[in-house]
Amino acid sequence: MSLVDVYLGLGSNLEREKHLNAGLDALQALFGEVQCSPVFESEPVGIRSACFLNLVVHIKTRMPLSELNQQLKQIEAINGRYSQPSKVLSLDIDVLLYGQQTGDYAGITLPRAEILKNAFVLWPLALLAPEVVHPLAQRSFLELWQQTPINQRLWPVPFFWRTWQLTPPALLKSSVV
Repeated sequence: MSLVDVYLGLGSNLEREKHLNAGLDALQALFGEVQCSPVFESEPVGIRSACFLNLVVHIKTRMPLSELNQQLKQIEAINGRYSQPSKVLSLDIDVLLYGQQTGDYAGITLPRAEILKNAFVLWPLALLAPEVVHPLAQRSFLELWQQTPINQRLWPVPFFWRTWQLTPPALLKSSVV
């Protein structure tokens, strides 16, 4: 199997920095290079909870989708995802894109619908992969971000993973959406 470009959405609303850092460390251990978007704080969508920290990461893998999903669920479990009440998400990792695949694969719908519905997914994706084309909408993620009206509040926040500053200072000065 050839290398597949995969985009993952990561989020946390409990010990957010700790769990996002642990998730990024685990992804790097499994896949090597991990490219990260800036990190955003957002109000919760669909649940009453603390604000979330979210980002999107890009990895390359030869792993079949089902095996990748199992590995991601294991990372979530190690970080307490399934031992908390449903409104607490210590670490949530979702497959957003797996190459250009579309459709339903054993309960995983690709591309993930949240890309076009949630600003905390689309904005980081537009920053990380501005020229990548959504396989169904047939527009780049930058175009989609510029043209899709999403009524959610989020803002960039300072975040360091190991020694890397994920959110550029210039973005931190930008306005809240």
